[in-house]
Amino acid sequence: METIRTDCLVIGAGLAGSAYAHHAVSQGLSVTMICADELSTGANSKWAQGGIIFDTSYHPEQLEKDIMVASDNTANPEAVHSLVVEGQAAVQDLLLDQLHVPFDRGEKGELQFTREGGHSDKRIIFAKDVTGRAILNSFHDYVRGLDKLNILENHVAVDLLTLSHNSVHPIDKYKPITCVGAYVLDTLSGEVKAIIAKKTILATGGLGQVFRNTTNQPGVVGHGVAMAMRVGARIIDLEYVQFHPTVFLKKNCPLFLVSEAVRGEGGVLVDGNGSAFMDTQHPMKSLAPRDIVARAIHRELIASGENCVYIDLSSKKPEFIRDRFPSIYERALACGVDIGTEPIPVAPAAHYTCGGVYTDMAGRSSVLNLNAIGETACTGLHGANRLASTSLLECLVSAKLTAQADARDIGEESFHLPDVKEWISPSRAADEVLIRQDMHLIKDTMWNYVGLIRSPRRLKRARRILGQLDEEISSFYAGARLTRSLVELRNAVKAAQLVVHAATLNPTSHGCHYIATEDEEIDVPSMPLEDEK
Repeated sequence: METIRTDCLVIGAGLAGSAYAHHAVSQGLSVTMICADELSTGANSKWAQGGIIFDTSYHPEQLEKDIMVASDNTANPEAVHSLVVEGQAAVQDLLLDQLHVPFDRGEKGELQFTREGGHSDKRIIFAKDVTGRAILNSFHDYVRGLDKLNILENHVAVDLLTLSHNSVHPIDKYKPITCVGAYVLDTLSGEVKAIIAKKTILATGGLGQVFRNTTNQPGVVGHGVAMAMRVGARIIDLEYVQFHPTVFLKKNCPLFLVSEAVRGEGGVLVDGNGSAFMDTQHPMKSLAPRDIVARAIHRELIASGENCVYIDLSSKKPEFIRDRFPSIYERALACGVDIGTEPIPVAPAAHYTCGGVYTDMAGRSSVLNLNAIGETACTGLHGANRLASTSLLECLVSAKLTAQADARDIGEESFHLPDVKEWISPSRAADEVLIRQDMHLIKDTMWNYVGLIRSPRRLKRARRILGQLDEEISSFYAGARLTRSLVELRNAVKAAQLVVHAATLNPTSHGCHYIATEDEEIDVPSMPLEDEK
């Protein structure tokens, strides 16, 4: 078994992982960063459309208030304040001054600002409707040139290494639970490597792919929370899974996100008759916080029997729409919808994980030397519901603060990094048909019983189905040679169970966790399975 030693192991190469790598290398640390695909593909960050909050110095108290209100007043004030205080410098220093990300600008070169749901001001900068792609492409071009960064593409973390479980020295089991790296699968060769590190950073994104319908990229199944749970890390707030209210929906077409910025630029949510139903639901109308809009759409679908509502952009000229939202325009047009002249068919889908691995503001989890950043982590910034365009900013801020703290620790502390036990893999090939079938069952179970609106009865059924499935997958996993799909299945069922467990323990509706009463109608509108589109 090949063994790699490094100061910092970063699991995930989206915006959070890439930003951490930059800051850690700039502090003189050696970094190994792994990603499941090629560096330029796979990360959720790349598909963020709307933008990133920048002008945090303008009415900062109002931004803090907007975040708190969107969270249903459940967010951690310390985390909210940290984001607002650190946010502008994180964007200015890295994205603007160093990477020169091509954000939209006016005729005189001034940054353009837009507004999204839940925001009381125009404080979001953007690059058309491909902000995440613009940022991450710039980042990946940059990090490839960093001398002290070792990037391992097509590598998937299997399990975290701890002194108590994996050290070859028997007495290490008496030490506090301490992470010392991870076993990692090279998906091209099938070999498992041990990467031993002083600091291990989980930056694996969320868990949206445990739901049938989601905006998340393939493979985003909760790797970080599942691995962290297996070594005893504290996991919090996983009942708060945000469903984005506006995802393009048309038969025989792939689902894709329709940015909240479309409504920020004048788009209005309407029913099949053209009635602006949000006008009676919330003072902010179509720009209400996401959880409120998503549930309002859900009620409209139940009442009408339709499978979608629409975004009406008729107040804008077609040329403005094509210029401002070129990616959405092209993708919709490929599905036969010209958003310059037609309303956009949309419905909710699983989007963002507000909870995750508990950390403080410096990324520290409850396990020594195990950190988490970005969507994998939970500082309490989002509480029960995330405010639009805070996610990319959180990636930058958490990466910077965590890397700085890690550099201090590595410079001041000693680390016990022993040899670890060899990985022994069974020779029998995994049955990919069973893996696909089990993954479909997880997705359907979560969509039908743990979706936008929940009930104690449905959660109980989900818990029973997933518990039995977990036993079968564990047995299957133990007897088969590792593949990427098998690793994803094992983590997906565990992440799904964690969401159900958290939802079951919380009987109070807040934000995107909504528990229906026995008298409420909770049928979820049908949406096509991926292989039916």
